[in-house]
Amino acid sequence: MEMIHVRSTAITAIGYDPTNQRMKIKFQQGHTYDYCRVPAHIFNGFMNSQSKGTYYNTHIKDRYQC
Repeated sequence: MEMIHVRSTAITAIGYDPTNQRMKIKFQQGHTYDYCRVPAHIFNGFMNSQSKGTYYNTHIKDRYQC
């Protein structure tokens, strides 16, 4: 999965596999987490959001566990 570097104080890179609906997020602290069954519109909204941290907390955190 290709990781796309993003500008964020909380997140360094985001990857997404649309075939498997799997997303990978690498955080500034160095941890990388996988998320499963993530709809494409959530990934697209994440990538287009002004604040990656806010979008993560609102739409992704504690959801889409593998």
